[in-house]
Amino acid sequence: MAYFITGGTGFIGRNFIQNLLQREGDIYVLTRAQSMHRFEALQERVGDTSGRLIPVQGDLRQPMLGVDDATCEELKGKIRYFCHFAAIYDIAASEEEQSATNIEGTRNAVQLAAALDAGSFEHVSSIAAGGMYDGTFREDMFEEAERLDHPYFSTKHDSEGIVRNECTIPWRVYRPAMVVGHSVTGEIDKVDGVYYFFKSLQKIRNVLPPWFPLVGIEGGKFNVVPVDYVVDAMDHIVHQDDLEGRCFHLTNPEHHSMGQLMNVFAEAGHTPRFSMRLDQRIFGFIPKIARDTIKGLPPVKRIISTLLGDMGLPDSVTMFINYPTRYDNRDTERALKGSGIKCPTLESYAPAIWDYWERNLDPDLFVDRSLEGNVGGKIVLITGASSGIGKTAALRLADAGAHVLLVARSRDKLEETAQEIAENGGLSTIYQADASDLEDCDRLVSEVLENHGHVDILINNAGRSIRRSLELSYDRFHDFQRTMQINYFGAIRLTLGLLPVMTARRQGHVINMSSISALTPSPRFSAYVASKSALDAWTRAAAVEYSDVGVRFTTINMPLVRTPMIEATTVYNSMPILSPEEAGDMVVDAVINKPKRIATPLGIYLQVMTAVAPRFSELVMNVVFRMFNDSAAARGDKRPEQIEASNEQVALASLMKGVHF
Repeated sequence: MAYFITGGTGFIGRNFIQNLLQREGDIYVLTRAQSMHRFEALQERVGDTSGRLIPVQGDLRQPMLGVDDATCEELKGKIRYFCHFAAIYDIAASEEEQSATNIEGTRNAVQLAAALDAGSFEHVSSIAAGGMYDGTFREDMFEEAERLDHPYFSTKHDSEGIVRNECTIPWRVYRPAMVVGHSVTGEIDKVDGVYYFFKSLQKIRNVLPPWFPLVGIEGGKFNVVPVDYVVDAMDHIVHQDDLEGRCFHLTNPEHHSMGQLMNVFAEAGHTPRFSMRLDQRIFGFIPKIARDTIKGLPPVKRIISTLLGDMGLPDSVTMFINYPTRYDNRDTERALKGSGIKCPTLESYAPAIWDYWERNLDPDLFVDRSLEGNVGGKIVLITGASSGIGKTAALRLADAGAHVLLVARSRDKLEETAQEIAENGGLSTIYQADASDLEDCDRLVSEVLENHGHVDILINNAGRSIRRSLELSYDRFHDFQRTMQINYFGAIRLTLGLLPVMTARRQGHVINMSSISALTPSPRFSAYVASKSALDAWTRAAAVEYSDVGVRFTTINMPLVRTPMIEATTVYNSMPILSPEEAGDMVVDAVINKPKRIATPLGIYLQVMTAVAPRFSELVMNVVFRMFNDSAAARGDKRPEQIEASNEQVALASLMKGVHF
């Protein structure tokens, strides 16, 4: 007795082979010549030391599976069970790929099984062969399948039809439900089916506490089974007599709605649950033609596609929102009676499924989070690179392999930065320019593009901060002008100059250095806050316009940092303030992860408090305002001043580290 297996190196196939090794007989595995490494990995995985696994060179898409005449002659009459697992189990695969593999591949397998005079043809189909049948789809139903528009459904149905209509040897059909990992180990080889929702749940967990109630969609019915149940049930049924010409649903007697399914895995992943789940039938009062028209509009389709993409979901997943089919499996239960094989409840093994995914298949595990991987060989332009945050960021990025373009007014200090970069083996180029001079910005852009062709990352870091109360600013309107000139107009001028090339290349990243003061009322910093708030608003608008051309924008709401910019305020000398190295970490985070915004937890808290309780926030910051005085420089006093912060001031600064006082 021997077996012939197609798809033996696939997920279900290799688990089935693991079971077969507990029985007697050789196992011939169809293997493409260029995939021998996968067969060898299978041998090692299942521990085949006796040589019972035997590769048969061929190709699923070739007539007779591409098996040569000599091999056919050798195997003729030896194969008792021809088990056809090879297929595409992926709703996101193209129609051409699914048709060539599922339909023609099955036809080729049926031809080879007949030529080998195999004892039976064991065909692994799918519940998708029933289409989106409205009601209960039984094991003896086939022609009754409905709504086979999607190639995932139609090719599963048509391939099963080939077995039923063209197979000349005894056959059986197995329709597994949505197969997930092993119920004990959680092991699976790829993200598919219900796994598509895991990333969304994980993202929700990262921003909300587990107890937070969510509103979701009840959705259609899902049937989920672990791979070990599928192969155990199939192994048992394959070896039973007198079941030819029958179909078996390897399904779970219990069906879960989309809302229930999400909550099962939310429990497993310790994420918030969907406490309220909306049944889409409540929208039934809207005519179907109106719903279809709205969904078919290009802007609506793009918005839906973008939202799904952000959640890690393929567009085709929407067809399961109202999945209407239930599956009867009475014939399977009768065939398994007395075997002890039973589908476990989803709740009992969901934690193992989630744990394996999060440790092995989470897409974030395969994203290069190293600074070297994100800036190596790229051109990064940093304004204000001669000191403080700009210098620190330049040193970090150059050390990671970036070609850093150093921009500032002081050539001497730029040369010091460039020298440090060179001593560390990095690459930099100096560009002396004044970011507050719009004509100088244009000259800088022209020279950079002429010399380098493009800029991958622009960090608008150069800026001016003025700490002066409004009472002392009545006759200093120029404070607002010059602050706006460099913090807002200069940054925009540079960005607009570099955006056309970024757009043409469909890639680029603009990092704008804002301030925590833009998130909350900041007395004495009105000129500074106004310029940074303007830059924040411009960045949000730009991000929308360039969202579909590969250009990303990040705003960093930087806390107060100990740089030359704050030296005039001597009270800061004895207060806890972020170091340039800590600020550099925020810049690195922006470069690697490219978020929309980076802010400290305190900054976010202050922003929320200002939005929720603006009067309270105003009173708190007024108290802060009165606890501190204007500096001598702000008062116009040229005499040097040294002020030691009081215990109360230090305590407040510790509590609100990084806030501008």
